[in-house]
Amino acid sequence: MTTDLILGTAGHIDHGKTTLIRVLTGVDTDRLPEEKKRGITIELGFAELELGEFRLGIVDVPGHERFVRNMLAGATGIDVALLVVAADDSVKPQTIEHLEILKLLNLQQGVIALTKCDVSQADWIDLVEEEVRELVDGTFLQNAPIIRTSAHTGAGLGELRAALTDAATSAASDRLSSGPFRLPIDRSFTIAGHGTVVTGSVTSGSAQVGDELVIEPGATKVRVRGIQNHDRQAEEIHRGQRAAINLAGIHHQKIGRGQELCSAGHLQPARLVTVQLHLLPIAGRPLRSRTRIRVHLGTAELLGSVVLLGRSELGPGESAPAQIFLSEPVVSTWGQPLVLRSESPVWTIGGGTILDPNAERIRSSETKKLARITDLASTDNKTRAIAAIYFTGLRPWRPEELARSAGVKLPQELIEELRADGELLELRVSPTRMLLVSRDALADIFDRFEQTLEKQHEQHPLRSLLDPSWLMNRFAYLGDDALLGVLLQQMEKQKRLKRGRNGISLPGKGPQLSKNERQLYETIIDRFRDAGHEPPTVKEVQSETRKNQAAVPQLVALAAADGFLVEINKDFFLHVDRETELRELITTGMAEHNGLTVSQIREILGTSRKYALPMCEYLDNIGFTRREGDLRVLVK
Repeated sequence: MTTDLILGTAGHIDHGKTTLIRVLTGVDTDRLPEEKKRGITIELGFAELELGEFRLGIVDVPGHERFVRNMLAGATGIDVALLVVAADDSVKPQTIEHLEILKLLNLQQGVIALTKCDVSQADWIDLVEEEVRELVDGTFLQNAPIIRTSAHTGAGLGELRAALTDAATSAASDRLSSGPFRLPIDRSFTIAGHGTVVTGSVTSGSAQVGDELVIEPGATKVRVRGIQNHDRQAEEIHRGQRAAINLAGIHHQKIGRGQELCSAGHLQPARLVTVQLHLLPIAGRPLRSRTRIRVHLGTAELLGSVVLLGRSELGPGESAPAQIFLSEPVVSTWGQPLVLRSESPVWTIGGGTILDPNAERIRSSETKKLARITDLASTDNKTRAIAAIYFTGLRPWRPEELARSAGVKLPQELIEELRADGELLELRVSPTRMLLVSRDALADIFDRFEQTLEKQHEQHPLRSLLDPSWLMNRFAYLGDDALLGVLLQQMEKQKRLKRGRNGISLPGKGPQLSKNERQLYETIIDRFRDAGHEPPTVKEVQSETRKNQAAVPQLVALAAADGFLVEINKDFFLHVDRETELRELITTGMAEHNGLTVSQIREILGTSRKYALPMCEYLDNIGFTRREGDLRVLVK
């Protein structure tokens, strides 16, 4: 069975990469007229090399410093690197930069080819080889074979094929082919009679003719009309292959390098990602927070701003978590490598890996979140999954999304384990809507609720109950009223919140009444209950009270805040039960009379005019009734 892999070249301009590929494969990867004219590689070139059980799709990249952006696009998805150094020129700036890029892309397998050995002396080649060994020391190429070759004489080509076979064997053992389909697009064009075609290296999964896929960013649905692999028609394309895919449903001008062709629902565009950042020792100077940089992710190149987390700058050779605010949406997955280049002058300064591909802003004051970022980089699936769900917060998500957010391949089994451990809590928002939420994320939200309610208690010391609508408006960004209501219920179950008939409070907060004040408070409530629809004024209650008359207005206000009394106007309060009766009696009376006069109100409630007019005013103010002229007729 043939195993497909992607081989990518790297190295300085004019070191013979394209010539070496031509003698190995018989294909000249310089296809553009400008490349033929100038004798240099400008755009990505492609070829194929058969090595026994392996079939290598070759991406030949430009070596000129002006075209490193193209090199980065071509390096996406490669399994094996071929670093090319000319024996008559030795290590040059792009040799170094390309090697750093390969390291940042987390390459593990590669071979080093010394070209043009036929025009160099043996002792000089020994010196060049020694310099190359010093360059790759401490990198993934430190034990890679260095093969001396000549495209002119054919020397070393057999050894090079053998070394590439060994590297491919190692790369194939580390590769995971399953997963949703992904093809980062490096070219888009049209062919007469066929329509839109995109090309790229398949980095995950497989696709067949007839499949429905999407272009991201953009969520544009497309259908696979046809597939080619190195000019051969194919019914299927899979991980490790170069592909040209004919698409239906989109014009080629609406697709560009940097987008991805992928399985529906797998990737979600974002303009903010959390990363583990590494600044190269050759960066030259520290990277300060909020520095503008160029971000290379997949085949995309975007401008962005780096915000370091927990520090103000990053020194050369150092690593730290950071968030990158991007100029445009981009798609990525957990663990995906990225490369950073300075805005001007343009030079590779660092890179890293994606920790959260769909992040929300983390502020310096959010110490709990800052402390959890390291869990996203854990090698343990469970630890990563818990952290990813924690950072998801209250956003809806599906178990299969853990493949994107945490690199988990069997998410459903892990979800059940996390539920059993109590790490995941189920919130039933409605009969058809359920959320799985991290226990720790929920605790953080409750902490914020408590801090907000604490301030409200301080501002309103005479209220034992607070209006829950204020809290729900304050935290409306967390979700709708139904979700926030469920959160308050959960908080109450954990005894972190008390709920009354007309409000909420923190345990132990609100006015702390003495024994005598508590007795007077209850007496006042009873007085209003017994008064029916002819309640006393506050001054009347004061005059009836023998002790602590000064506290009466505050206690009446407290009873209203607690929901026991309803304010009719500044002079009158009704007990809440009597206010309910009032509404019921008026509703019944209106049904019988199709409108009520003040006299009828008095008759129904059994009150004098002194009370009937305030009742009419109250009913009108709450939108229960309206007036018609001077007759004060109340109608629905």
